Amino acid sequence: MTALEVAAAVRRGERRATDVVEEHLAVIEARDGELNACNLVTADSARETAAAVDAAVARGEDPGPLAGVPIALKDNLCTRGVPTTCSSRILEGWRPPYTATVVERVLAAGAVPVAKTNLDEFAMGSSTENSAFGPTRNPRDPSRVPGGSSGGSAAAVAAGYAPLALGSDTGGSIRQPAALCGVVGVKPTYGLVSRYGLVAFASSLDQIGPFAGTVADAALLLDVIAGPDLADSTSIPDAPEPVLPQLDRGVDGLRIGILDELAGGEGFQPEVLEALQHAALALEKSGAAVDRVSVPSVQYGLSAYYVIAPAEASSNLARYDGVRYGLRVDAEDLATMNARTRDAGFGPEVKRRIMLGTYALSAGYYDAYYGQAQRVRTLIIRDFARAYEQFDVLLSPTSPTVAFELGAKAADPLAMYLSDVCTIPTNLAGHAAMSVPFGTGEAGLPIGVQVLAPALGEGVMFRAARVLEEAAP
Repeated sequence: MTALEVAAAVRRGERRATDVVEEHLAVIEARDGELNACNLVTADSARETAAAVDAAVARGEDPGPLAGVPIALKDNLCTRGVPTTCSSRILEGWRPPYTATVVERVLAAGAVPVAKTNLDEFAMGSSTENSAFGPTRNPRDPSRVPGGSSGGSAAAVAAGYAPLALGSDTGGSIRQPAALCGVVGVKPTYGLVSRYGLVAFASSLDQIGPFAGTVADAALLLDVIAGPDLADSTSIPDAPEPVLPQLDRGVDGLRIGILDELAGGEGFQPEVLEALQHAALALEKSGAAVDRVSVPSVQYGLSAYYVIAPAEASSNLARYDGVRYGLRVDAEDLATMNARTRDAGFGPEVKRRIMLGTYALSAGYYDAYYGQAQRVRTLIIRDFARAYEQFDVLLSPTSPTVAFELGAKAADPLAMYLSDVCTIPTNLAGHAAMSVPFGTGEAGLPIGVQVLAPALGEGVMFRAARVLEEAAP
């Protein structure tokens, strides 16, 4: 059942939330030994939350639009009193004293969190192989990666652990794993969803968004979590227009541009590019006007991102010092304790990005690297603005390839970084984008097509995504 179907049945009293949760907990127990998508299964609290939903229904109350729907939470979203690790040893034993705004909102809507999901440590990665707790495997083929960094959340939805999940997207960390696992993944406009309670990676890029099995379920979850939040100074102050009621308006009359710089070249599998062309044709048949469009500075997105994101990460991760919370490795003096704690607590990829970022921000190099990357970011924003003067939404692959084998890129960071070439530009611009499953490629593995929209263009983006979902092979 979809999330919409589960919620409707629970609200009408046709299904008990406790039964729904038990069914999904059974799936987790049966499959997670192989997939390793969960860092923590919150079975006891899930049963309590589901019982409260059933009690509300029995009293004649409406528990909310997500009544009784199981949901998985990426393990960088804080929940008061529940271990939150970011898949890092350095947060060993830490239990947040507060709950993330998005978690409060899904709970208020009647959802039932069932698990905290695995991720690349501090959300730094594209395969969920950088976790301190071992890699997550792709439910479509356990010899392959699920993508990253939100690989655990994508795998949880794909494997049937929950109809919905939340992830975070800094450079593609929702959309890329959604594509590789064959589910829907949404990166909302920066500021549309509160980041309060999200453990920061790169604060000007991070955004929380939904995973779902269908476009409608993703719209349902986005409508629940979106909206202003006084606890987040970057939150957009105006209430957004709900997306779910707009889904069936179709694409007749919309202008859709195929993004030239992301529609081919080295590293793109032929099946992925073929799926993109079929997707464009499906939109055209549904009444949209489709043409090609160039966003020239997109080709520099990867380079700019891997200066800006590590720079912000080096600043954000300075707080993990062995003093305030998490892991502490004792030593004879403070400086040595700090160094030993960070050496023992952080994994290789996190250390690599901290060093890159610290170098880019250092005296004598700041203007040459960080300053220049920010100027490129401005060019990307301007080029997208020009493209959106001509087109309502843009189209590209989500990932250049289908899911690759575990370990295939682990020893080559540059090859791994190229997995995000299609998704990074949207984060730099602060715009909306989502991945929709559209057919299969090598070894029958899922392909995702990416729909991109301007800031606060979620309504038209979801309309195009709904048409693609219905036309998908």
